[in-house]
Amino acid sequence: MQIRQIHPLFAGEVSGVDLRRAPSRELVAAIDQGMDEHAVLIFRGQEISEDEQIAFASAFGPLDTGLTKITAAKSRFRHKTTMDISNVMLDGTIAPAGHKKLAGALANQLWHSDSSFQYVPGKYSMLSAVILPRPTVMGAGETEFADMRAAYDALPDAMKEKLGPLVAEHFALYSRMWLGDEDWTAEQKAGMPPVRWRVVRTQPSGRKSLFIGAHANRIVGWPVPEGRMFLLDLLEHATQRQFVYRHEWRVGDLVIWDNRATLHRGRPYDMSLRRELRRTTTEDLAAVPEAAAA
Repeated sequence: MQIRQIHPLFAGEVSGVDLRRAPSRELVAAIDQGMDEHAVLIFRGQEISEDEQIAFASAFGPLDTGLTKITAAKSRFRHKTTMDISNVMLDGTIAPAGHKKLAGALANQLWHSDSSFQYVPGKYSMLSAVILPRPTVMGAGETEFADMRAAYDALPDAMKEKLGPLVAEHFALYSRMWLGDEDWTAEQKAGMPPVRWRVVRTQPSGRKSLFIGAHANRIVGWPVPEGRMFLLDLLEHATQRQFVYRHEWRVGDLVIWDNRATLHRGRPYDMSLRRELRRTTTEDLAAVPEAAAA
């Protein structure tokens, strides 16, 4: 396996790997090492099946089911751990404008870390491009990644000191309701209550990173308005162009990113055109004691 860094700070393009084959322990270890360094890895020309993607992702740990824990939404896929990142309905038609499914697609266009709203958050997310729309004036549906390690490193020492003790609350439905998607029952809201994470986390590599994004809705112990404005300012700093890699998708791409060290967001595209990607996300079991401490 070879990795070529494609951004000045992070993100590597991988060659010499066939993801259709069950990964060996050596390959898993090599990818883990690559993720510690680059935080985002791009595998081109990997037109894998759903089963092959599940087998590959499972080699890195248990898989997350995200919001389906409370939505109980039916899926087009065989595996409950396959996330449907598309604008496609169960019957195969494209979701009409205003449909609830598109609210989820639009929420993905906010900077976020997958499953930061759970006490077992996301570790690695793996997104496979199956069908892509043609670029239009509406956009091409790229995905952007921001390096939260580099963003932390660039902060003034006084700000790093201020951030040290801060804890943010993350809520699963905060970004959805902010977009106007209010159709959630009390039972659903209670099924995934807010969780707390330190604003600064230490990565396995020893580097510190910011842990913020669209699911972070307040700073614990602060008045809500002040906390939300502070989080917005911090997010503006963390997503400056010098910290961001923009991925232009090709069919057969599989991109892995580390949710502990990055934020990501989808970019707009013409939602009247079919777009299908599959996501699998591993659980960050090592974070459970950290969550308890927060």
